[in-house]
Amino acid sequence: MEHTGQQKALRIGISHGDVNGISYEIIIKTLSDSRILELFTPIVYGSSKVASYHRKALNIPDFSFNILKSAEQALDGKANLLNIYSEEIKIDLGKSTDIAGEVAYQALEAVTQDLKKGQLDAVVTAPISKQNIQGPGFSFPGHTEYFADRFGTSESLMLMVSNNIRIGVITGHVPLREVPGMISEERILKKIRILNHSLVRDFGIRKPKIAILGLNPHAGDKGIIGHEEENVIIPSIQKAFDEGILAFGPYPADGFFGSSSFNDFDGILAMFHDQGLIPFKTLSFKSGVNYTAGLPVVRTSPAHGTAYDLAGKNMASPDAFREAIYLAIDVVKNRRMYDEIHANPLSGGSHEEDNDRDRNDLKNLPEDRG
Repeated sequence: MEHTGQQKALRIGISHGDVNGISYEIIIKTLSDSRILELFTPIVYGSSKVASYHRKALNIPDFSFNILKSAEQALDGKANLLNIYSEEIKIDLGKSTDIAGEVAYQALEAVTQDLKKGQLDAVVTAPISKQNIQGPGFSFPGHTEYFADRFGTSESLMLMVSNNIRIGVITGHVPLREVPGMISEERILKKIRILNHSLVRDFGIRKPKIAILGLNPHAGDKGIIGHEEENVIIPSIQKAFDEGILAFGPYPADGFFGSSSFNDFDGILAMFHDQGLIPFKTLSFKSGVNYTAGLPVVRTSPAHGTAYDLAGKNMASPDAFREAIYLAIDVVKNRRMYDEIHANPLSGGSHEEDNDRDRNDLKNLPEDRG
């Protein structure tokens, strides 16, 4: 998003998610701290009536939204809200309802359209119910696939982020029985490339070191417990390594996380959803962020769900949502810096030349990919 004249604060759209969950609680708790408004200008895509309901339930009398009719009207230093639904919405705290799914989808569509128009610098999505949001416009297993479709990206990567832990998954929201058939050299290599590029451009890491986990127990134990490692995963890692990507593995997942080896890597690729997300959420449940790597736009979300069991109890922590905002801001700034450097012909050489130098450097590294 380009600004002329004096640089304005970053504008971040926030889709309100499921109105019966904790979305408004974590949004209001986050934005009620005026210090965070010095970092960016929030625009919540939601309902002022629902916001008022939750504000009263939380007993936060000194907080209010600046109500908008369009994103252009947003004021810096204010918590802005753009009404995407003007009718009454029945709130059933802790329950999944059709109307909650409908307004969650409408908010998502509205924030996506403004993101496409360049009116927003990034989007942070509050949690949705993957069941009630399903309909003619939304037939996806989650936000990651939705944004990949809306922005015409054939390949993206769900990346879980917390401090220096970044875990992506080769196969995302798919049944476990389908995972082995989806593990191919092409898929693994694509995900490695996406992660590597994201670590460089989005996270500002010069030469990221990436760990690849095995599919089978003990990473196949040299073919004794499955052949995917020997036949597919190791050749994929070798090809990535030959391209100048610091990819290592495959590592047995239990020992990898149990021994804290994850601290030695900038990024990790798990073969399937729970292999990566169980250790991630064990380590970082309260502050974890879901980031969609590989998109032309910046989208983050708290790693937790709707938390229906906490809805209306004033017990939900805004920590993960706040971290999602911080990450969105950081990625936007990192991307701008990266793009500016690489757009400058005097910046010190092309990306291809960097890869050539990296390959030469890699020859001196210890062989620890097995």
